[in-house]
Amino acid sequence: MTEITVTTHNVSEFCFCTGVSEEDLLEIVGLGVIEPQLTSTRHWIFVDNDVVIVHRAVRLRRELALDWPGIAIVLTLLDDNNSLRSEKHRLEQRLAKFILNDLN
Repeated sequence: MTEITVTTHNVSEFCFCTGVSEEDLLEIVGLGVIEPQLTSTRHWIFVDNDVVIVHRAVRLRRELALDWPGIAIVLTLLDDNNSLRSEKHRLEQRLAKFILNDLN
């Protein structure tokens, strides 16, 4: 059986890994770009996927020169676009199967 290891980061480690300030992190979390988990002592912890998302957000912010609310919107639109592409692909496969069955 394959074991999955999840690395977690506290706020300081997360800021170090991503290069964002604690102030920016508060805004990013407040906008819902990432959702930290709470420890039993009510401290935030972040997983590796959060690091990936914030790296993407930082790159987009640098390339598009947008503020964090703008980046939150861009990330939402990109995720929606990916979901729609997946749905389109799934529907195209169903349609092809339907047409093939109808021809027989």
